[in-house]
Amino acid sequence: MLSTTALHAVRALGELAQLQRGEYAGATAIATRIGAPPNYLGKLLQTLSQHGVVDSRKGAGGGFRLARSADSISLYDVVEPIDRVSRWNGCFLGNLRCSGSCTVHERWRPVREAYLQLLTDSTVSEVAGGGLPRAVDPALPHPRGKERRR
Repeated sequence: MLSTTALHAVRALGELAQLQRGEYAGATAIATRIGAPPNYLGKLLQTLSQHGVVDSRKGAGGGFRLARSADSISLYDVVEPIDRVSRWNGCFLGNLRCSGSCTVHERWRPVREAYLQLLTDSTVSEVAGGGLPRAVDPALPHPRGKERRR
């Protein structure tokens, strides 16, 4: 159910969660690790920076890091700026106003609520702990240049 963009963002934050406190990782290194286009991922991480999910720093030793602890960043925090899942409160069929009388309204509501609850209850620390399969070979070096901790 995650868009490709949101999946890249979640995977990237899973990688950032592996960094030591105060450490930054470059977008290119993260992109290589997760199998995402580097320029695309850099722009995506900038968007998450604007929403307070990650911090960014330019220059030597710069890059990206989580803005707060991985266990306090929900997957909703990551996915919402990208996929705007909050708009799902509208009509499933795309009507401007949901009257609640369409044929799928009562079937859509519990699915929507369960999905949003899953995103709200799940955290980046869970992803960092192996919650998502890696897009590339896990033997690749970690973005900070060291082998991945197991």
